Amino acid sequence: MDMKTLKAFEQSEYEEAADGYRAVGDMAGAAKDTVDGRISTGVRARLRGEAADAALAELKKLSSNFHYTQTECGLVSTALNGFAFDLGAAKRRLDAALTDAQAAGCTVHPDGSVMFPPGTKPGAEKAAEGGTVTGSAGGTATSDAIERQAINIHPNPHYGKAVEFANRIADALREATDADAKWAPKLRALKADDDLSVSARDWADAQSDMGGVSEAGVRYLDSLPQPPTGGSPQDNAAWWKGLTPEQQEAWLSLRPASTGALDGLPSTVRDDANRVVLAEKHGQYQMEPASVPKPPANEWTWIAAGRTPVKVHTDEWMDWHNTYGDRYERLNKSINGMNAIQARFDRTGERGLPEAYLLGFSPEGNGRAIVANGNPDTADHQAVYVPGTTSNLGSVGGDIHRMENLWRVADGAGNGSVSTITWLGYDAPQDIVKDSPFSHYADDAAPAYNRFLDGLDASRTVDPEPHRTAIGHSYGTTLIGSAARQGELNVDDVVLAGSPGVQVAKAEQLDVPAGHVWNQEADGDFVPDIGRYGHGGTDWDGPWTIPSDERFGANQMTTDTGGHSDYWKENTRSLENQGLVVAGKQDKVDLKPPPNPTPGVR
Repeated sequence: MDMKTLKAFEQSEYEEAADGYRAVGDMAGAAKDTVDGRISTGVRARLRGEAADAALAELKKLSSNFHYTQTECGLVSTALNGFAFDLGAAKRRLDAALTDAQAAGCTVHPDGSVMFPPGTKPGAEKAAEGGTVTGSAGGTATSDAIERQAINIHPNPHYGKAVEFANRIADALREATDADAKWAPKLRALKADDDLSVSARDWADAQSDMGGVSEAGVRYLDSLPQPPTGGSPQDNAAWWKGLTPEQQEAWLSLRPASTGALDGLPSTVRDDANRVVLAEKHGQYQMEPASVPKPPANEWTWIAAGRTPVKVHTDEWMDWHNTYGDRYERLNKSINGMNAIQARFDRTGERGLPEAYLLGFSPEGNGRAIVANGNPDTADHQAVYVPGTTSNLGSVGGDIHRMENLWRVADGAGNGSVSTITWLGYDAPQDIVKDSPFSHYADDAAPAYNRFLDGLDASRTVDPEPHRTAIGHSYGTTLIGSAARQGELNVDDVVLAGSPGVQVAKAEQLDVPAGHVWNQEADGDFVPDIGRYGHGGTDWDGPWTIPSDERFGANQMTTDTGGHSDYWKENTRSLENQGLVVAGKQDKVDLKPPPNPTPGVR
């Protein structure tokens, strides 16, 4: 880049262009919300049939187009701001050098060389002639030393200043040239294909665009206010509120995963950030299986083993499994989970189901997903459900359905607005025998659960404070107990279902008022008895205690479901009782009559 071009650079022009792209992105986001939250919701609530299904399919495509536009415009806006920041810094260095050179009586030529006037050093008999010097950018230690020596022996005292100005100009021009070379390919890459369909490849490309802009924009992003390191949800909320719209757009565009994971930020912000991550990862993961060979069709064969043939995997299948099996399985589980989350978005409006908010998401490892039915920032009642053993992203659809069922019952109680949240924010035990007996899964995750609950206070946008219920199933109840044991469980009620124990021996140790711990154990549920010796609490006067024991002190709710997994089955008293607790109508809950007290026996 030459000096004329850099002198003519106007940072504000690029920032205004960035504002324009951000405005377009905001309009696209608003249009997406209108399509999803009003039009599609209205169709699902009022219309049925092939025509309605076809309309919903087209509306889904339109929403995806708007979402893609919103995402790409955000990247363009941030890229333009990043480019303007880098070029603006170089322009300010150039302007300062030119101003200083003029003040010192030097003349700067269009090529960046500096002419200095005649001058006399102290003690010299006559003035030394002036001259012209050309600067060099970022010299080595050796070249700098040679330059200093030349300055010291030069007879003209203005020579050294001229060299300094010329070097500063050269540094500014090199900085501008580097910025231009860095940003030009990133900005050229921000383009979409010319069809009207947003494909998996488009979203994978958007993820690549994000990586490119993020790489180029490190300096720009580092100049912005940074999220507090290890900050509380309240700290996170204060940081976000202190950002300008431009700065918020930069964080959402370049760091959506980390922004969406910050407890305390508004649910709408976390949802926007995590939906971008979901769409991009979905595109990436849908394309990736194409590079992984599919499993062989002939998976099984029979071999003779004595008189009885034995069914075994073929050598061909085993070779495939050893090379690709784990990756192939994880990709498909992740895709299934992402499809389940998208399906929940698509069900908004069905049977009154409210808008969904994606408050956390990651496909890495076993996966993470935090999905709310209704906006918790404005809801009168919140319920935060923790699933148990074998839970992962691939199976999250079932947990999401449970909280949909609970939302309908709690909302139907008519005691104010409700938000029910599936919190798969931890690595749950994946094997009942190998993993679930150990407490470290709960202990490691409990602080994150507490931070999430505290974040619901920090992101609150209305008064008064909500009524909040923690709900756990199976090993999820152990996590809730660990959260109470390790910190302060920020809830008003606790509901435990199929609990193997919660690490404490008394309901009063779960940080809620007396009478606000509720337990369910269904006939045929084997988990409570098995878990007694792994996660039950101990007390000085008795054996290990679980919430189903009378001495624990929980309200034992009537449970008309069977087995370990049906506590949220529709049209059951089990589900209705939970809904009444969530809705703050605890006086309507059906309780089991207390058994005859026999120490150590239930």
